[in-house]
Amino acid sequence: MRLHDFTAPSTQAARAASELAASYHSPALLNHVIRSWLWAEAFALLEERRDVDHELLYTSAMLHDIGIVPAFDNVALSYEEAGGHVAVALTAGAGWPPERRQRALDVIVRHNWPSVDPAVDVEGYLLEVATGLDISGSRADVLPRDFVQEVLSTYPRLTLAEEFTARVTDQASRKPATAAQRLVHDGVAAKLVNHPLEHDPNA
Repeated sequence: MRLHDFTAPSTQAARAASELAASYHSPALLNHVIRSWLWAEAFALLEERRDVDHELLYTSAMLHDIGIVPAFDNVALSYEEAGGHVAVALTAGAGWPPERRQRALDVIVRHNWPSVDPAVDVEGYLLEVATGLDISGSRADVLPRDFVQEVLSTYPRLTLAEEFTARVTDQASRKPATAAQRLVHDGVAAKLVNHPLEHDPNA
């Protein structure tokens, strides 16, 4: 498994999602969403999941944290739901039918669930396990070590720990009924500081 094994879709929605993420995210958060897509695709390959909508997965991965950006921060909705609605608007512009736009919203919302049943939503499952790896260090030893190091070398973590902790803590303080509060309560700050990929001497 190598980085060049995974190619971003060349569709209108995928390109637009990538451009939006690059325009609004800091370098650390942009690298996070790109890594999340790569981890998701790697888990799909490792687990031999052949029923994946790769355009949906990529578009959702690029936009899954756009709701913590001030320009898209919603006064009441959780950041993942706000980001999901950004994805609905973007994919509507790309010509997706209503049912598929809803899938983008579902995948982004479900990435913040404690777990997702792949039989119910394989793309939501893949994004959940991928972000679990990148934020909490879950399954950090499952993917091939050489591949992980190649991804980290190309898309380094930079100041992700500080930035993500600050953004999610702010979300939790203003919207305590949302998943952000659960993340803070479950120790996301400590998980990021002690993340195995933060301290890998070969990363």
